[in-house]
Amino acid sequence: MKNKVAYITGGTKGIGLGIAEVLHKHGITVAISGRDQNDAVQVAKQLSTQETPVFGIGSDVKNFEDEKNAIAKIIKKFGKIDYVIANAGLGVFKPVDELAIEEWSSMIDTNLTGIFHTLKASVEELKKSEGYFITISSLAGTNFFENGSGYNASKFGAVGFTQAAMLDLRKYNIKVSTIMPGSVSTYFNGNLPSEKDAWKIQPEDIGQLIVDIFNMNPRTLPSKIEIRPLKPKG
Repeated sequence: MKNKVAYITGGTKGIGLGIAEVLHKHGITVAISGRDQNDAVQVAKQLSTQETPVFGIGSDVKNFEDEKNAIAKIIKKFGKIDYVIANAGLGVFKPVDELAIEEWSSMIDTNLTGIFHTLKASVEELKKSEGYFITISSLAGTNFFENGSGYNASKFGAVGFTQAAMLDLRKYNIKVSTIMPGSVSTYFNGNLPSEKDAWKIQPEDIGQLIVDIFNMNPRTLPSKIEIRPLKPKG
């Protein structure tokens, strides 16, 4: 994997940062994006080593032009893209009658349309590299819950989109998978990670899972993967 280039959206914190850290440790050249250019550049500097650089890019996945520009910058700097991990996401949890139009649109535009933008912007490069496209969805993409109407809709959509894209793109030898984590120790939804989250999946666990997927025999395709804590908090 040391000659590979990966792009991770939402890579400045949480699951995206955990993935970036693990891929970087395995010698993969990593580009991360976030909505704040300065934040993305600063995090990239902290992760970079002399042997393996990390490239920070400002991009809002809700904006297709941002993602086109992000891909163009990566190609200009590294010449190719082998792995794309569409991780950027957000959640607002309210009863459906209290959910604002803007909150609904923000989740759909980020968690679902953002994935389409990332794939649309990168797919021609992935055809060249016969690469891998991974979406980070959620168990909320198959299990609905109270106060989750908008989030459930976006994640159910993300799973369906990824599975259909997998069927469309495997003829180009592009692998497409969706990963559906349960409870992860991140700052998501206002959580403050601490020792109380030790029972949860850790962001680096998702990174290790992705490395394991990359190392699988090329003839195999784990198209949909659910991952959950071994022992949920009682």
